[in-house]
Amino acid sequence: MPDIIQLLPDSVANQIAAGEVIQRPASVVKELVENSIDAGSTSVTINIKDSGRTLIQVIDNGKGMSPTDARMSFERHATSKIREANDLFAIRTMGFRGEALASIAGVADVELRTRQHGEELGTFIHILGSSIQKQEADHCAEGTNFSVKNIFFNVPARRKFLKSNSSELKYIITEVQRVALANPGLALSLYHNNSVIYNLPSENVRKRIISLFGKNIGQNLIPVDTDTTLINISGFIGQPRSAKKTLGEQFFFVNGRFMKHPFFNKAVQQAYDRILPPDTFPSYFLYFEVDPATIDINIHPTKTEIKFEDERSSWHMIQASVREAIGKFNLLPSIDFDQAGSLEIPLSPIRGSNIPEPEIRINPDFNPFESNYSGERTFSGSGSYREDINLENWQTLYRGFENEDEENRESSVIKSNLCFQMSEQEAVQQEFENDGVKIENHNFLQFKNKYILTPVKSGLMVIDQRRAHERILYENFKRIISSHLAASQRQLFPPRLELNAVDEEILTVLYEDMRALGFEIRHENDGTYFVDGIPALLSSENPSGLVEKLIEDFKNRPVDVKEEIKEHIALLLSQSSSINYGVSLKSQEILELFNLLFACSNPNYSPSGKAIVSIVSFHDFEKLLN
Repeated sequence: MPDIIQLLPDSVANQIAAGEVIQRPASVVKELVENSIDAGSTSVTINIKDSGRTLIQVIDNGKGMSPTDARMSFERHATSKIREANDLFAIRTMGFRGEALASIAGVADVELRTRQHGEELGTFIHILGSSIQKQEADHCAEGTNFSVKNIFFNVPARRKFLKSNSSELKYIITEVQRVALANPGLALSLYHNNSVIYNLPSENVRKRIISLFGKNIGQNLIPVDTDTTLINISGFIGQPRSAKKTLGEQFFFVNGRFMKHPFFNKAVQQAYDRILPPDTFPSYFLYFEVDPATIDINIHPTKTEIKFEDERSSWHMIQASVREAIGKFNLLPSIDFDQAGSLEIPLSPIRGSNIPEPEIRINPDFNPFESNYSGERTFSGSGSYREDINLENWQTLYRGFENEDEENRESSVIKSNLCFQMSEQEAVQQEFENDGVKIENHNFLQFKNKYILTPVKSGLMVIDQRRAHERILYENFKRIISSHLAASQRQLFPPRLELNAVDEEILTVLYEDMRALGFEIRHENDGTYFVDGIPALLSSENPSGLVEKLIEDFKNRPVDVKEEIKEHIALLLSQSSSINYGVSLKSQEILELFNLLFACSNPNYSPSGKAIVSIVSFHDFEKLLN
C-alpha cells in the first residue's frame, strides 16, 4: 500500500500560514510596521490604496538588510530575533516568529527595496506568490521599502470575503493607532489614496493620545503611575464623565506591545464601580512593564493575546492603581496648561491710586436671643437694610395664572417627546396614519413609567413605551429617506465636532444618507466639523451628541450594502432619540403613542426584533387568583 503522507510545498504551506497571520490588509500593515520598529526606525510612512486591496507600502529609515538577509527574510521561520528556545522567554522585540514575510509573499505580489547605512547599493527583490521573480542590486534610499500589491490575488475566496473599503480602512487605522500608542517616539504617517490620515511627529504619550483621538480627550485624562516589584503601571485613564456607550478607546500595552486581555479589562471596569453612567465604558491607555520571563507572548499567531504568570496579583495591582488615580483626581484636579493656554493674572493697580477698602455692614442692635425682635434696622456704614416693602407682594407674583385654561396651559410634551412636528413632514406621516385603528376612548394606565396598560376584549394589553416609540420613529425615518422630504432644523450656534481618523471615514460613508434625513455637517480646512443642522423631527436632541452616537454605534455594527446603510441609520436614530424608560407620559401623549404605533406596518415588534405588545388573557388572570 503506497504512503499517503507527504510534505506540503512551500507555496502551499505559506498560504496556510497566511490564513493565521495575514487575515486582512490590516494584518500586513501591522507585521511590516513592527518589523520597521525592530529595525530601529525613527520614522515610518504607510501608503494605502483602495484600503489595501491594490497597494500597501511601508517605508522606514531603519538599518536595512544585506542582500543575503533580504533573501532569507522571506523564508519560513527565518528570524534574527531568537537563536534557541530559551530566547522565547526574554523577547522584547515585535516580530520573532519568522512567518510574516513568508506568509505575505505567499498571497501577494511583493517588492522589497532595502539598503544598509553606509552602503552604496541596496537590494531589490520581486516575489509573486512565494516565487522569486527577480533579485538584483538597486539604487534606493537607506532603510527598507516594502510594496505589497494585489493581496490574496491567488486566493480568490479570501479576497472575496474582504469587507467594504471603509471597513477594511477602519481595521488599518485601528492597527496604526495601536502601533502609534505603543511607540509615541516614532514619527508615523498614514496616507490613503494620496490623502493624509495621520501625520504624527515624535511626541510623548499624552500628546500622542490627543493627536489620535482629538483635543477633547486631553481634558479628560487622569495620569496613572504605580511601581511594584511585580508590575509597573503607567499611562492615562479617562474621567467618568467622558465614558462612552461603545468600546474603542481601551488599550493595554505590555513591554511596548499591544495586547487584548478581558480579565484585566474587568479590573479597570470594577475600579470605576458606581461612578460610571449606566452602560458606559471608560477610556484607558495603560502601559505595563514586566519581566519578559513572567509572560508568554507566543500563545497566538497574531501575538495580541498574552499569558501572565501571576494574573490574579496583576489584576489587583491594576485595579488598585486605577482607583488610586481616580481618588487623587477627585481630591486634587490637575491643570492642563497645554489646553488652558496662558493664565490670566490680574494687573497690579497704578502706583499712587487709592484703593477703596472693603466695607462691612453690621446691625449692632441685633440680638439672636430675642424671639420677637423689633428694633430699628440701622447700620454703621453706608447703605440701608432691605425694607420689608420689597417682600410684601411676592405672593402675588403668579396672580392671574390660577384661572388660565388648563388645556391651553398644558405643554406639548407629546410633540417633543415623540419627535413629531406636523410641518413639512405632514404629507409623509399621513401615508401611514390610519384613522381606522385609532381608539379615542380607551382607558390607559402607565405602569412604572415603562409600560402602558389598556383593556382589550381578550384581556389586558401591555405595551413597552420605548420600543413602541422606536418602531414609530423607525418607520417615519425610512419614509423620509425614501421620499426625500426631510426638513433640517438650522442651528443658531453650530456645535463643533472633534473626530479622529476612524470617525471621519465613517462620517464620509454615512454622510449622503444623513443629509437625506436632514443633517447638515460642514467641514472646515483645519479638519474640524460643525453641525449646522439636524432633522426637524429631532430638534430637541443634542446635535453633536446625536452625530457622535450615530458614528459610535456604526463602529460596532457596520454594514456594507447601500440599502442596509439607510435602514441602519434609521434604526440608530430611532434608538438614540426614542423616549427613555422612567419618563412619565400624560394621557394625551399615551393616546398619541397608541394611535401612531398601530398605524405602523409592524406594531408588534421593535426594529431590533423585540416584542412591543403582549396580551395577558383573562384566563391567565384567573389562574393568578386561584
